[in-house]
Order: sequence, then structure tokens, then C-alpha cells
Amino acid sequence: MNADDIKVCILRVGGTNCDAETKRAFTELGAQAEVIQISDMIKLRNLLDYNILVLPGGFSYGDYVRSGVIFARHLSAQLGKEIQSFVDEGRPILGICNGFQILVEYGLLPSLDGVSEYAQAALTTNEPSGFKCKWVYLKQENHGKCAFTTAIPTGKTIQLPIAHGEGRLLFPKEKEDAILERLIDEDMIVLRYCNNNGEVAEGKYPANPNGSFYDIAGICNKEGNIFGLMPHPERAMYWWQLPNWTSTNQKFQYGDGKLIFQSIINTLTKKSSR
Repeated sequence: MNADDIKVCILRVGGTNCDAETKRAFTELGAQAEVIQISDMIKLRNLLDYNILVLPGGFSYGDYVRSGVIFARHLSAQLGKEIQSFVDEGRPILGICNGFQILVEYGLLPSLDGVSEYAQAALTTNEPSGFKCKWVYLKQENHGKCAFTTAIPTGKTIQLPIAHGEGRLLFPKEKEDAILERLIDEDMIVLRYCNNNGEVAEGKYPANPNGSFYDIAGICNKEGNIFGLMPHPERAMYWWQLPNWTSTNQKFQYGDGKLIFQSIINTLTKKSSR
């Protein structure tokens, strides 16, 4: 499989945003990417015609009830069999911001023992509360399992923007220690909030912008093909999207967000060439 053989489905509903930017990121790297309304996917398309599924950011269905839950239930009811096949075949799934919330509500992450019938975690109200829209530093903690970060060396610090009001990742209090141990042992932690020197935030604001447990900004499943993160890589794809774009030497065409998209393209093209 070459990059131009890769087909990417970016699912959207009312309230979705950054779908166009996400499509642009994939097409920039040579993949075929489509933004598809979920009603069209249900009635006219087949999810299994695609190699990658992306749930982009935004406020799906207005984030009523709680962020991501309505979209997650709709997906389960209408496309549950196709999504299960997608997972069983190890095809990559990416959830960005609201997409991460959807993956958690669906039970696709953290997916400690396969796809769960109920949410095993929550992405809830920021602490301190309020909508946070800013650039953050992130430390890449994964050791090679996550298919979406293979182009980012372990320990490297990257910079991406966030834009969310409910990004605080929490686990049931009585299970926190056991779940954290599994996440670490099975290499499921991918990104953690840190300062500009790469030192993890240790729960301290503003380096940890939302109070997320263990400073977690992104996790993957045990197999590494499902990845959810709160920051927006599609908003850091090009140099002109960066916060210091007017004051830096513009010798670099891309920002750190490219590394997320390039990683999965590399993973799929390498797998097919074996």
C-alpha cells in the first residue's frame, strides 16, 4: 500500500469542527481523505471501505448530556457492527478532542479488556474550570506501541494547541492505581502535559491545563491502533498555524502536528510492504 492508496474517513455531525483541517493534513501527506456526514455513512457508504477512521474535534450534538456521549451512542446503534469489524481487523482509529471524548464514551478507550459496554473513564470539566484555548507542551511517553506516534521519539517534547472545556481525564477513584499500573505496563500512555523543558506537569496548572489524572493528554488501546488525544494536531500542521509564526525563521514548513499524521501513514505503508 502506498500513501495514495490509504483512504481516510472523517466522520462529522452537527457541531463537528476542524474536519476540514484534518482532511487537509491527510491529503497533504498523500492520502485520500473524505469528510462524511454520519447520515450518509449509514445510508450510502460502508465504513470498511476505509483504512483509517477519524472522529474530529468540535461539540457533537451540542455536547448535550455530556461531551461525546450522544455521538458515541449513535455510532454504536447505527454502525456498531462495522466499527467492531474495524477494531477486530486492527484498523487505525483516531479521536481528536471531542473525538477522544467519543472514543471514551463508546468504550473504545482505554479498552483495557477489549471494547467495553460502558465507559471506563471520563473526560470531564476542566480544573480550574472554564474553556481553555491555548498552546501546551506535551511529552511523548509511548515506547513504540502507538501507531500514531512512531515518528516522535520517546521523551521528545512537542507543542500543540488545546480548545476544550471538558478535557480532564479521570478514572474511578477506587481503581485509579490499578488502571494506571496497567496503562504504564501495557504502554498505553502516549502524551502527558509538561513544561517547555519537558518536565511533566505533576498536576500543576498551567502546564497541566485541565487537571487531567497523571497529566495524561492522550492514550492508546493495548494494540496501539486506537488513539485519543485532547490537543489538536491538525491545528499545528503548518508553520503559519504556530503561535510564534511571525517571529521565527520560517525554514520549517510544518509544525509538530504533522508528526501524528505522518506516523500513521508511515505505519500503514510499512505494514503493507512487509
